[in-house]
Amino acid sequence: MRRFRLPIHTHPSDHMPHQNTSDAPRIYNLFPLLAGSTENWESHLPRIASMGFNWVFINPFHYPGFSGSLYAVKDYYRLHPLFQGGSQEEASTLLGRFISAAHGHGLRVMMDLVINHTSKDSLLAEAHPEWFAHEPDGSLRSPFAVDPDDVDNVAKRTVWGDLADIDFENTPDREGLVSYWQELVRHYVKLGFDGFRGDAAYKIPGDVWAPIIAVARDSNPDAMFFAETLGCQPKEVLQLKAAGFDYLFNSSKWWDFRADWLMKQYALFRAIAPSIAFPESHDTERLAEENSGDERVSRLRYLFAAAFSSGLMLTMGYEYGFRRKLNVVTTRPEDWETPSFDLSRFIGEVNAMKATTPVLNEEGPQELLSGADDPVAALIRRGERTASVLTLINPDANTESRFSTADAAKILGCSPQQMRELLPGPTNSDWITLPPLAIRLFTAD
Repeated sequence: MRRFRLPIHTHPSDHMPHQNTSDAPRIYNLFPLLAGSTENWESHLPRIASMGFNWVFINPFHYPGFSGSLYAVKDYYRLHPLFQGGSQEEASTLLGRFISAAHGHGLRVMMDLVINHTSKDSLLAEAHPEWFAHEPDGSLRSPFAVDPDDVDNVAKRTVWGDLADIDFENTPDREGLVSYWQELVRHYVKLGFDGFRGDAAYKIPGDVWAPIIAVARDSNPDAMFFAETLGCQPKEVLQLKAAGFDYLFNSSKWWDFRADWLMKQYALFRAIAPSIAFPESHDTERLAEENSGDERVSRLRYLFAAAFSSGLMLTMGYEYGFRRKLNVVTTRPEDWETPSFDLSRFIGEVNAMKATTPVLNEEGPQELLSGADDPVAALIRRGERTASVLTLINPDANTESRFSTADAAKILGCSPQQMRELLPGPTNSDWITLPPLAIRLFTAD
């Protein structure tokens, strides 16, 4: 068996400043189109809280434009008709009631903040066309994405024709534009929202985010901001460094447990802010569908996300092995599926483990110790003032692997007798057994 390289112990000055991360975010993404009206949202709160989450995140709930997409906002102050339900009450009343109910269950509430574009028929585009980017013919420009494999920047371009791009760089009235978003954030902070996910945050200059975030914290010093930074270039993330974000979202969902790119991203992100891992999102295919309903994969990926970074997010339905991809236009409560399995108890155990393990709530240095050909992936994660955690992963779906107990103890800097498993599994004095698609976490007492 190959001997794993021992971790490199960095000097304390190489670490990030110590953060008060005793209660890092464990986020449940309540997808509103699947849940239905705000009254129905409330019905999910008891089970979300029972699984040990401390945040609930709601995708855009605003009145949509002609396409019906949650992310094509027409009016930021009105509710989507589906979320209004049969109630005649104002949006602020319905949202305030939900927030109060969530707080009663010990859950903080995060909303999606989509300010890099609006629907083309938005009230904002009508009132302030000077805040938007335009085509040569004067029409509103649509945002687009280019496949990273498209070297010519032409052939594999995806254009969102229902959206209008906001122009932060060239508008003649940047001050007015920023002031509008400040007022929007101030409104929702006063309504009771505790946090905001900046959709495609990297597309907005950091010096635009900074005054928006500052206004929120003037109203609520504990308001938190989470930057969605997936699929962008490192320089686009780095320009957010001074903006004041509390967390970024990382790309660990796509890691194969072999390549070293994730460690590079982790090191880059932790220099800016701690990060959040997730096994799937509302934008991705369902993990259960990708793996033909293999419950082992869903368990492995959730526990890995919990072990890898400070923050953690689960998408509604993951706990039940839902396989139908969420759609920001067409998903409805009728799409609620018969569970393939139920991971609620397991998720609760993982969340409880994470909440009570300090090193898993801070973004300390992390190192991949295994090579591309090793049967077991081994990562060491060190805390600033807490014990390290060794994560061992067998990504093979068919073959059992094992890892030397003596090697594990040496990596943790303790004796085998001082090792403790965070979620206890089978024990053996000489070997740590890893069944197919298994993950085990160890620390030193």
